[in-house]
Amino acid sequence: MSNERDGLSIARLKELVRERSKRAALPLDERRKVMDGNAEMFPVPPGATVESADLGGLGAEWAHAGDSGSGPVVLYFHGGGYVVGSPVSHRHLTARLALAAGASVLSVAYRLAPEAPFPAAVEDGLKAYRWLLARGDAPERIALAGDSAGGGLAMAVLLAAKRDGLPMPAAAALLSPWTDLTCATATYASRAAADPMITQAGIREMAALYLDGADPRAPLASPNFGDLTGLPPLLIQVGSDEVLLDDARDLDARARAAGVAAELEVWDDMIHVWHAFYQMLPEGERAIMRLGAWLGDRLAAPAGRGSAGV
Repeated sequence: MSNERDGLSIARLKELVRERSKRAALPLDERRKVMDGNAEMFPVPPGATVESADLGGLGAEWAHAGDSGSGPVVLYFHGGGYVVGSPVSHRHLTARLALAAGASVLSVAYRLAPEAPFPAAVEDGLKAYRWLLARGDAPERIALAGDSAGGGLAMAVLLAAKRDGLPMPAAAALLSPWTDLTCATATYASRAAADPMITQAGIREMAALYLDGADPRAPLASPNFGDLTGLPPLLIQVGSDEVLLDDARDLDARARAAGVAAELEVWDDMIHVWHAFYQMLPEGERAIMRLGAWLGDRLAAPAGRGSAGV
C-alpha cells in the first residue's frame, strides 16, 4: 500500500469516496453532469491528444498516444451503471490507457438507460466494432476494454460479435467489470462494509433501469451466464474490497472452464475502478501500466490493415 508521501493513500481515498457517497442522491440529469465534471477535475495527461469521432451517427472520442492515429486500437466502453457516464467523464482514463498501451483508444458514447434500455448499449457497442472492421482495421489489431458496466458491455459485445460470425479481436481488458445483473453474489454482503462506493440497493436500481423488465440472466446483459467459448484472451482486474469481486471471480472461472485464456488480478485493498484515480493514487497508475503492457503485447501484430467480413 502507498503512503501519503508517494501520493494519496487508498485509506484516505476510501474516506473521501465514502463522504461523497453520503450526499443526497441527485436527479439523473444532474448526476450525468457531475460525472462529466471529471474532465475538469482530472486533466488529460501530457503526451495524449483527444478528438471527437462520428461512427456513422454514433458519437465517440479518440484518445491518441501523441498526434498519430495509426496503429492498434482499443475500443473502450465507459462505466456508469448503463445510466451515467460518457467519453467525457472517462477522458483522463482513456487518454492514460492510450499512452500505456501505445494505441489509439476509441471511447464510445453508447445510449444510456432509462431512455434507451437493454439491449441498446450492446447494439451500439457492436456497431462501433463493426465500424472499425469496415474501415479496415484488422481484428488482431483491435482490443476491447471497459470499466464497471463498460466491462460487462465489452463482454456482451464479444458475445454478440460471436453470434453474428464476426472475427474476434485480439483481447479484452476488464476493469472492475459488472457482469452479473442479478446483483446477488456473496460479495455484496461480505464486502459491503469495505466498499465505499457501491451498495447492493443502488446497483439494483441501475440494473432495473437498464433491463427494463428483461431477464437479468440474459447473456448479453449478464455475460457470466453466456457461452464464453471462442472468446479472445481476457485480463480482469478487480479490487479486493469491491462488492463486485464475485462478478470478476465468476467471470474468470467461467471463461477458464470454456477454454478462454483468462487472467484474474485481485488487487489488495483496492476499490471499484481505482484506476480512475491514477493521478493521485499510485496503485491506479500501476494498474494502468499493467493493462497497457498486457494490451500492447497482444496488439503487437505486424502493422497494416487486413480485410474482414462485416
